[in-house]
This record gives sequence, C-alpha cells and structure tokens, in this order.
Amino acid sequence: MAPRDYDIIVVGAGMVGSSMALRLAASGLRIALVAPSLERKLDTHQYEEFDPRVVALTAASRELFERLGIWPELARQRVCPYRKMHVWDGEGSGKIDFSAAELGCEALGHIVENRLIVAELMTALKSSGVTMITGEVAGLIYTEAGVGGVTLADGDSFHSGLTIAADGAQSALRDFAGIGVREWSYGQSAIVTTVRTAQHHQHTAWQRFMATGPLAFLPLCESPDDVDSRYSSIVWSADQSFAASLMALNDTDFAERLAQSFEHCLGAVEQVAKRHCIPLVQRHARTYFQPGLALVGDAAHSIHPLAGQGVNLGLLDVEALAQEILRAQNRGVAMADVSILRRYERERMGHNLTMMAAMESFKRLFGARDLRLLWLRNCALRSADSLPLLKNTLAREAMGLSLS
Repeated sequence: MAPRDYDIIVVGAGMVGSSMALRLAASGLRIALVAPSLERKLDTHQYEEFDPRVVALTAASRELFERLGIWPELARQRVCPYRKMHVWDGEGSGKIDFSAAELGCEALGHIVENRLIVAELMTALKSSGVTMITGEVAGLIYTEAGVGGVTLADGDSFHSGLTIAADGAQSALRDFAGIGVREWSYGQSAIVTTVRTAQHHQHTAWQRFMATGPLAFLPLCESPDDVDSRYSSIVWSADQSFAASLMALNDTDFAERLAQSFEHCLGAVEQVAKRHCIPLVQRHARTYFQPGLALVGDAAHSIHPLAGQGVNLGLLDVEALAQEILRAQNRGVAMADVSILRRYERERMGHNLTMMAAMESFKRLFGARDLRLLWLRNCALRSADSLPLLKNTLAREAMGLSLS
C-alpha cells in the first residue's frame, strides 16, 4: 500500500506531469504521481505505427529531457531533427526561411511522437523513487493553510505539502479549486494524421498560411539514421465547416486536396493514416496557484497549435516551478509558501500570455482577406526574412532559447 503523506503530489501523467515528477525525483522529497491510467502508460513496448500526435521539441525542451536522463534513449528511437523551416503565405508572395546552419546549431528542433516521450518518462520514473498511484482524483483536501492533498474516487486520500495540477486542459483539480478560466473558441478544428509523400521531406518543417487556416508538414523519421524519409505528421487547422468537409472525404480525395493545398512541395501524397479532428479552444487560468496548489502545462494554459509551442510552454513551466521548489527546499521554506508560488506565476504567466497573444494575432492576420492586411503580412514576412537580427530573434524564440 502506498504511503499516505508526501511532500509533493503531481496529478496527471502526460508529458508535463511525468516530467514534473521526474524533475523532482532526485531532490530527496517524497513525490507521488497520480493518474487514472498508469498501467497503460507503463506499457512501454515499441509502437509500429506513428502516433498522430507529435511535438516539435525546442532546444530548451531537449535540455530538460537531457537533465532528466531520457534523451539518449529517446534519440535512439523515431526522433526526427528538422534543420530548416519554410513558412509562406498562400495568399501572396511573402515567405521566411530559417536554417540551423545560419544559427550555428545542429537542428532547429526535433519532431517526436507524444507516446514515445511518455513511454521513456514512465521507464525512468519506475526506477526514480517516485510513488506511482493509479486512481482518479475526486476532490481536494483542504487545511487551514490551503490545499493539503487529494481524495480519489475509490475513497483513498493522500496528503501533501504541495499539490501540482498537470491534468490537462480540462483540469479537474483546477475546477475543484474554483480557479476561473478565460476560454474562447478559435472557430477552428485541427486535422492531424501521418502521411507519406512522393518526395522526402528534407528534414524541413513546412508551414503554409491560408485564409482557412495554417497547414503544417512536420518531418518524421522511421529510425535515427533515416536520411530520406517520406513520412510527415500534418496539422491542418481549418474553419470548422471546412474541416468537417475535409474529414468527410475518402483517403484518396483527401490526399489530393492536401497535396494541392500544400502546393505539391513534396510531390503527391501517396498514403494517409487515420485522421483525427480536434476542436481548437484557447484557455488561460486566471491564476496559476492557490496556497498548496500549483497549475502547470495545459491546466494553466492551452494555445493554438500554430507554432507547436503548447508542450514546450508546459515544460518551461516544469523547470520554473522545479527551480522555485528546490530553492525553497534549500532555504527550509514550506513548499506551499505563497511567495514561492507567486514567483513561479510571475515568471511564467507573462511569457505564456505573450505567446498566446502572438498566436492570436498571427491567426487573425493570416486569416484576414482584406487586401491591406494581405499586403501588410507579405511585407512583414519579406522584411523579417531579409533582416538577420530580427530573423535570428524569431528563430531563437521558436527554439525556446530566449528563456533558457
């Protein structure tokens, strides 16, 4: 039977929650990770098919995974570095290109399947000393000092000095705590799937902006030494009615429509895996903490996948909160001290809001059909492409290096 008392309980065993628990595992603190489906997540067998859900890991996220000790094994799997990024306006002539060589680095980032990351985190957690508790959280325990633990649906209860909510965009803990959320729909859905094209992807991430929404092709590799892979993960964000019509197409017609919308940059789309359609909603918690409770990742914020920054922002939350916790531990300060949690919120909320505002501005600018805005955005892309300092700044932000 698991102990009943912990210094920290992390709820949610996705990429962000598992990273949070593993980041604190070596601290000497008593850590528990609680999630409803840990048995399935602990099954770390190899997957033959690509996961339709991928993340474009920034350099900052890779550094965190190196610190957690999972990167070497992860890099031996289907991790695909992208060395170039090509972004262009489908309604005009504006474009911008980024190159790792120009920045003096090996890669701009790495495309990794979500479930491969979770599997490696689970493998590391099994030998980390973190207590794994399978169960669904049914409520929070409150003390005079604030949140003091969680109760599970089966009646079990566990006490903690600090509870960390990493249970996703529909966070139950956030709701239990009564933390309000600003939420609005983008009026779009994202179609995600894996495709094989006639030409290899050149280790390039491609993004085309269209009036109906952005279309991204993210390169995939079948093995670490795969130099001419023709597989890509696509994220096609589109107005909901258009997305529904795309989902209604058979695979052959969808492949043709996709290749046309991508301007046949990689030739014909020869194969399409099962498609998934995800409504796009932006959420931001009004606060990232209560006494004894902290929110990280999608529990605190979720954004448009336009720049692929959602998970990366969550991993920056992990590192920022971990540093505050470890600093408090060294000073002998209680983990749930409001000043600690407020510093975490101050460091992360501003950056997250800036990124959310930028994504909303991009969506509005590139979704507009006004000729003046069309001219403006094409000029902006061409100008950014021709100004090395601005281009370098944009690239470093996209790589997560501005805060690392």
